[in-house]
Amino acid sequence: MKGFASLALVLASLVSTPAMADWRVAETDHFVVYANTSEASLRRYAEQLEKFDKALRLTRGLKESPLGKAGRVTVYFVGNQDRVASLAGDSEIAGFYIPRAGASVAFVPGNMGGDSPMAFNSQQVLQHEYAHHFMFTNWPDAAFPSWVSEGWAEFNATAKFDRDGAFQFGSAPQYRAYGLLTGNPLPIEKILAGAAGKLRSDQRDALYGRGWALMHYLTFEPSRKGQLATYLDAISRDRKSPEAAAALAFGDLRALHRELEKFLSKPRISGFRVKPESLTIPPVAVRVLRPGEAAILPVRFRSEAGVNDETAPPVYADARKIAAHFPDDPAVQRGLAEAAYDAKDYAAALTAANKAIAADPKLIEAHCYRAMAQMAIALAAKDDRPETWLEIRRSIARANRLDTEDPRPLILYFRSYAEHGMMPPKVARDGLLHAYELAPQDRGLRMQTAAMLIGDGKLEEARAMLLVLTYDPHASGMGDAASKMIDTIDATLKSGKPVVPAPDATPRPGQ
Repeated sequence: MKGFASLALVLASLVSTPAMADWRVAETDHFVVYANTSEASLRRYAEQLEKFDKALRLTRGLKESPLGKAGRVTVYFVGNQDRVASLAGDSEIAGFYIPRAGASVAFVPGNMGGDSPMAFNSQQVLQHEYAHHFMFTNWPDAAFPSWVSEGWAEFNATAKFDRDGAFQFGSAPQYRAYGLLTGNPLPIEKILAGAAGKLRSDQRDALYGRGWALMHYLTFEPSRKGQLATYLDAISRDRKSPEAAAALAFGDLRALHRELEKFLSKPRISGFRVKPESLTIPPVAVRVLRPGEAAILPVRFRSEAGVNDETAPPVYADARKIAAHFPDDPAVQRGLAEAAYDAKDYAAALTAANKAIAADPKLIEAHCYRAMAQMAIALAAKDDRPETWLEIRRSIARANRLDTEDPRPLILYFRSYAEHGMMPPKVARDGLLHAYELAPQDRGLRMQTAAMLIGDGKLEEARAMLLVLTYDPHASGMGDAASKMIDTIDATLKSGKPVVPAPDATPRPGQ
């Protein structure tokens, strides 16, 4: 396997792909993939993704567990890198993943990088982003410092198929070669201490590249066997700081640095492969989108990438124009409901949700937006009537009956009490906990569930849940809030005073 020794002689080039006339969607056990490409190409993309997921499970010894439709990741191939950067609001971003309960989504370019060995291509972008999702959902209670999170994603990003159909892991991220071979702007002590936050672009590149190098070296170097597990256990289980964990697990960090430099100079590096006969998957379903579905996709891209008070109104305006041409298409009306809700036109969101439900009674997102719009209207009007909130919970119950393993109705049921100023009953609290179990990758849901556990007097459980956020490089301000909550929990536990759990609550009559 090629390493970095000859990379200085390789030149990068970009290869574009031809535009296609029809948008299509492919569905697998773990993915829903949208792309403006041919059926054969989309089927190949989806099959490769599904085989990537299977290879990850096989190599990590993880059994396949039943996954509902809401647990799948939606992938949008959205043109080029500039389009992805525009959706992300950051010119340096090549692809991004948003972890959401019941609606996790990844945006990647469809024509990026081509076949150049030094180009960061679309498949690598997507595998990097999905590796994050895989990590968050399969090891929800582990705290991963930024170099582990990004290094593991980079390690899996470069996995690729051999000519015989086997899946090969361990290739070098040659698109990181320049940063890895031209100095080290981020010392190993800082990397292992969990470097994150405000880093220069060269330091961030070093974090990703050196994270990959550490992950690869600690995986394959016999003399370092078991040290990564020791490091992570010290953080997650023993609550040691990353600095203390690094000293415990790796010993002399300067010695590790020297070993890493020797590793990077090797002409070939280790890897492992998954045989093609181990990667059998169910058939992939592919279909062409209806005209209305295709027309509303640009609105969905912008809505699902995230909007604010400034950007929501123009998205809503575009959704209205499209809906005027497709008044009976459930996907269009569902997109309009989301855009209207984001723009705070709750009455219009309710109308659109009702139209979507009339056209497709099994469209669970439409039922959720119906309940959300009803709740927002009631709160704005200060409508406290039992019959109003009974009807809201009936909307939520309809959504829940469509898929009892979709976390979104469970979250809404809890919200229907909390936002109404009532203590959620045990059934709602149990439902929120189950929603978290279904979607531990959702950071906001993790915070909400931890807060509920604190109210229930389950401080140790809440602390473990919050600890993960303090190491998540993508949690930003949420990580700081989690740290403060942990400080409060620790002070309470140290005081020795008994914690009085929140009492159970029963709904008011009629609710």
